Amino acid sequence: MDSYLYAPTRNLEPGGHMKLDFDLFVIGAGSGGIATARRAAEYGAKVGIAEFDRLGGTCVNRGCVPKKLMVYASHFPDLFEDAQGYGWSPVKSSLDWEKMITVVNNEVTRLNGIYQKMLDNSKVELLQGYAKFVDAHTLLIGDASGGLRQRQVTAEKVLIAVGGHPIKPNILGIEHAITSDDIFHLKEQPQRMVILGGGYIGTEFACILNGMGTEVTHVIRGEKILRGFDEDLRTEVQQGMINHGVQILNKIQLIAIDKTTEGVKVILSKDDKAKEETIVTDAVTLAAVGRKPNTHNLGLENTKVKLHDGAVVVDKYSRTTEENIYAVGDCTNKINLTPVAINEGRAFADTVFGGKSRTMSYENVPSAVFSTPEAATVGMTEAEAREQYGDAVKIYRSRFRPMYYTLAGKDEKTMMKLVVDQKTDKVLGAHMVGDYAAEIIQGVAIAVKMGATKANFDATVGIHPTSAEEFVTMR
Repeated sequence: MDSYLYAPTRNLEPGGHMKLDFDLFVIGAGSGGIATARRAAEYGAKVGIAEFDRLGGTCVNRGCVPKKLMVYASHFPDLFEDAQGYGWSPVKSSLDWEKMITVVNNEVTRLNGIYQKMLDNSKVELLQGYAKFVDAHTLLIGDASGGLRQRQVTAEKVLIAVGGHPIKPNILGIEHAITSDDIFHLKEQPQRMVILGGGYIGTEFACILNGMGTEVTHVIRGEKILRGFDEDLRTEVQQGMINHGVQILNKIQLIAIDKTTEGVKVILSKDDKAKEETIVTDAVTLAAVGRKPNTHNLGLENTKVKLHDGAVVVDKYSRTTEENIYAVGDCTNKINLTPVAINEGRAFADTVFGGKSRTMSYENVPSAVFSTPEAATVGMTEAEAREQYGDAVKIYRSRFRPMYYTLAGKDEKTMMKLVVDQKTDKVLGAHMVGDYAAEIIQGVAIAVKMGATKANFDATVGIHPTSAEEFVTMR
């Protein structure tokens, strides 16, 4: 482990090595990169960070933050309607799309400023531009074209935290589609939208736009959305989306996209049918079919860093196959979540610069899908548990209409599920679909992470009346 501990051996010494510019240089000022830079600086390291775009990375600029604000915006029509069941008079309201987009992006700009202050307060030097390896300790910072105004820097340790980017499928006319990044900058609200891809990004945007009044057609290749999540959760969210008016077309192969005077034509083929179908949508089509690491054009060929399917290969300490180079976040393609990138980066800084050896644990990492209805999960799915524990797995499941919807007169359902190993009574997984699922599962995740048993859940007194109490009363 000594090789992981920080030792500034390359500083200028009498007759020694030439002094390097930085103890740590970070490529990418997203959530993981900034968290790492600040933590390393706390330990006294001289830190530099390169970023060609706005601070905060995908999460702040094109992901978690603006998307969640749009989720909130999409809920108001239902709230206006629900209020009538409680005695409020009808509300006539319409969405000013341009205002909504403007205030969302203004908040992003405000957060960019906060990140800049955080770097300044930590005395982390920000270099605007693309960073490219010359060798394992040397980087060239410049514009994308590699033209003038370049600066060369040297560093003892280098951290790659470049994140990922959305991809478009290789089909005819794909240039007429936009990615999930672009949705935040549409000048006008699309009245019709085809969304491609059944992952959490496509699912969330289908619900957002549907809630705002856009006619949404969600096109997926499989039987259900959210592949990889628990089957009951997938079923519940998909049916809830359909109930809210999203048209879901499953088992679909996308053939082509064609821009015409009528709008954008999306040509589809059902898996079990030879006949093609055409959907005419607005001049925008959201392609939400996955993301890839931003590892292209980093100059990694000038180092010993290895890639696997475009992702940086790292060990449990986030170290690459080049001894002084590390990587965290989406570019390693482990669990592509902002809190994971932050934790990976801080663990690296603690180990290498703080002398506190620790690693990131990828077990029982909670996550959420901010769809309508909302979903959240932690631990094993039922299928994963049965594969490992077989018949010892016992499922506790509850499905009910929350009290809020009784007076609203709606048949909205909440589903909660616990996956338990009967031999040890340990709770292996917890899953929920319904209002505030993410907020509730965050608390449940603590118990699951600590190894709580079903008996521990049963011994916990519920808070009544709440939906959350169902997790401690299931029999």
